[in-house]
Amino acid sequence: MHEQLLQRARDIRLAIFDVDGVLTDGRLYFLTDGSEFKTFNTLDGHGIKMLINSGVRTAIISGRKTPVVERRAQNLGIQHLYQGREDKLVVLDELLAELRLNYSEVAYLGDDLPDLPVIRRVGLGMAVASADAFVREHAHGVTQARGGEGAAREFCELIMRAQGTLAAAQTAYL
Repeated sequence: MHEQLLQRARDIRLAIFDVDGVLTDGRLYFLTDGSEFKTFNTLDGHGIKMLINSGVRTAIISGRKTPVVERRAQNLGIQHLYQGREDKLVVLDELLAELRLNYSEVAYLGDDLPDLPVIRRVGLGMAVASADAFVREHAHGVTQARGGEGAAREFCELIMRAQGTLAAAQTAYL
């Protein structure tokens, strides 16, 4: 199965991430004033930065809307951010038209049922280890790591490994 994932990842030009349960552990934190906060994994963040530096575009499509996600996307250099959008397949089609890309050139990492239409449509549709069982069953692959615990890093490194850019990105730190 790993070779099939590498094959699917070779032509990826756009990597899309869900937020809750993928870039976070899926828990929602609300303060008494009604504001929300999220915790993100720095390994995931660096993986996304490496992926961007390798030439792959990135996007977030999230059903929820929070300023914390906007700030995280800006910090990481994620080029396309869609929040408060439950219709993820509609967003995908809008984004592909804007970027002039095909489904086969897109990778998506999700965890729950609203992610499934996109996971099934794109060239590389993956689920995190902590994803809903039905979603894991219908994804092209499942990360070893759970959402918010390095799954996005694993996803990014898979794409970079397939495209031959991972080793150079890693050895730059030697």
